[in-house]
Amino acid sequence: MQDIFDAFFDLNVVVIGDVMIDHYVRGEMNRISPEAPIPIVDFLSEESRLGGAANVAMNLKEMGATPHLFSVIGSGDNAAKMRSLLHQNEISSQYVQADADRTTTVKERIFVQNQQVLRLDKEVKHALSEETETSFVSMLTDALYDLDPDVVIFQDYNKGVLSPAVIEKALFTCKQLSIPSIVDPKFENFWAYEGCTVFKPNLKEASKALSMKIDPESEKLLLQCDKRLRDKLKHHSTFLTLSDKGIFVGSQQQHELIPAFQRNVVDVCGAGDTVVSIVALCLGLELDLIAAAELANIAASQVCEQVGVVPVNRERLLAEARALAD
Repeated sequence: MQDIFDAFFDLNVVVIGDVMIDHYVRGEMNRISPEAPIPIVDFLSEESRLGGAANVAMNLKEMGATPHLFSVIGSGDNAAKMRSLLHQNEISSQYVQADADRTTTVKERIFVQNQQVLRLDKEVKHALSEETETSFVSMLTDALYDLDPDVVIFQDYNKGVLSPAVIEKALFTCKQLSIPSIVDPKFENFWAYEGCTVFKPNLKEASKALSMKIDPESEKLLLQCDKRLRDKLKHHSTFLTLSDKGIFVGSQQQHELIPAFQRNVVDVCGAGDTVVSIVALCLGLELDLIAAAELANIAASQVCEQVGVVPVNRERLLAEARALAD
């Protein structure tokens, strides 16, 4: 296990997708407003963390790999905050493009005694402008040739960065260079990722895209879901995340349901980012994908024990993986 974790240090990983700032405000709630029948939250503290595709980059960095993040943000104060957070976490913003006509996504959550009481989203969801899309595709394509990464991650939050044109050109370049790819899709452009290596939807996304109700405890339905996805997308393997039921892995050669670890789940935000990061690293090392799912399951369960979006802790993951392997 140590050898595998050490090998992660040699990996270069490209992450393409929507980045965001997760902003947390914590306070106390002891009274009702005289202006309306709503509680008043007295401010205690606040902090900002990297979210979305930037959290994927954080997970990769924490595991020892070198992430190369490709995204588009705005040009105001929140864009400066995003670049500052990336710098603080030693993640390059070289390939994070600015667009004055876009907004840097911020998800602001208000917590009272570790209980989230409100979330305010500042974002745009429309596609990139033609000019921005053209320059972004050009930058991305050139960089893929220059960087020659071990694996490419498409992290889609439907905020506009992963347009059909960006997806098509990036996947084409991956195939040209024989770079494995893993996709964490959302509802829009779900079927645009034909020919990727690993496709990682969650249960809700797959159910909606296939117009079928999928019982996560039914092997027959899970196999049917996997087959329908692979028939249409022509990808190698499906990683279907099933929340507290675990991860279903399917391919033409094998299939298996990896049960989730039973823990004290505090917050599931960011668990999908952790899963795609761990699976991508294993894909980059050409490891067995069932083993990759098992490791990703452990990592996801660990981050769910903490409040807010947090990356996996490398040493804690290694310790638990070793213990389970013995």
